[in-house]
Amino acid sequence: MKARSHFKGKKVFEHLKEARKKGQKATEESHGIETPGHIIGGADAAKELVTSALLIWVIGNTLGLLQRQIFLLFSLFCFGFLLWKVGRSAVLAWSRIERVNRLIEEEKYEIEHNREEEKAELKEMYVAKGFSGELLNTVVDVLMADDNKLLGVMLEEELGVSLETFDHPLKQALGAGIGVFLAAISLALGVKLFALPGLFIAGFLVIFAASYVIAFIEKIAFVHYIVWNLSITFLAVFGTLFITRFILFEGL
Repeated sequence: MKARSHFKGKKVFEHLKEARKKGQKATEESHGIETPGHIIGGADAAKELVTSALLIWVIGNTLGLLQRQIFLLFSLFCFGFLLWKVGRSAVLAWSRIERVNRLIEEEKYEIEHNREEEKAELKEMYVAKGFSGELLNTVVDVLMADDNKLLGVMLEEELGVSLETFDHPLKQALGAGIGVFLAAISLALGVKLFALPGLFIAGFLVIFAASYVIAFIEKIAFVHYIVWNLSITFLAVFGTLFITRFILFEGL
């Protein structure tokens, strides 16, 4: 028995537009942005730790805590942040994979039960690519003859989902963990070698390096990206320093 049409009265190109939005929705992160990819995830985690650690050190120092107390607070925070970031990265990666798996199952069902509509979608996509006439019919027939190949094409061309972009949750978690660990070690070494100035030197170097890695992988203008990342960190840290001192001096 033929399954109910999934076009829902819409034209093929209208359905394709909705399908692409559906694919984008399934691959986005609904609980906060976390870019897929263990290297980018690790670099981003390093930036997050550095910013958080600088804020802790600035607030603790302004409040008059002893350096050893601040260092203990920093160490405990790094440990907790490491556990949280690793777990969060794994959960978010797993959620993305589950959403994509649901899309795969839905698309497999459509291929098995609504072949004529899938064929119409396929033709519309390849017409948009410039295919026509006998060549168009040949390409469509070849793809329709192999369900596995057809599934891959529909996922990438119709839904815009590329399976190669998704890391295993454990790999994503490992990347985040390494990023946090390296950032924490860098900050600790900076403090040990140059006291408080070393914290800021090491922190901004980590942010610079992490931003460079992300810009390189994403192929974006790294100068602008690095400048913006350093500027945002600078604003957050010294803005917090100003507010903390203002509160103390005003006696609020």
